Amino acid sequence: MKKLSFVLAAAGLISLAACNKPADTANSANAADNAAVALDNAADSLNAVSENVAVSANETAVAADNAAHAANSASNAANAM
Repeated sequence: MKKLSFVLAAAGLISLAACNKPADTANSANAADNAAVALDNAADSLNAVSENVAVSANETAVAADNAAHAANSASNAANAM
């Protein structure tokens, strides 16, 4: 009976050890997947920021052009008086 319980205990420990190894591998795979998703999100954020900067730069150029036209119009109006 002692030998049987020893064999059963050993089998249980071996099964437990076998179950833990894939979990570590699964955790590593999950960590790698999470890192990949985080990098993908960071790339998307940087892309959005660069697009916003480009739009802001264009809007600033348009505003400067409008200010120049307004100054020119004001100068023309002053000269016409």
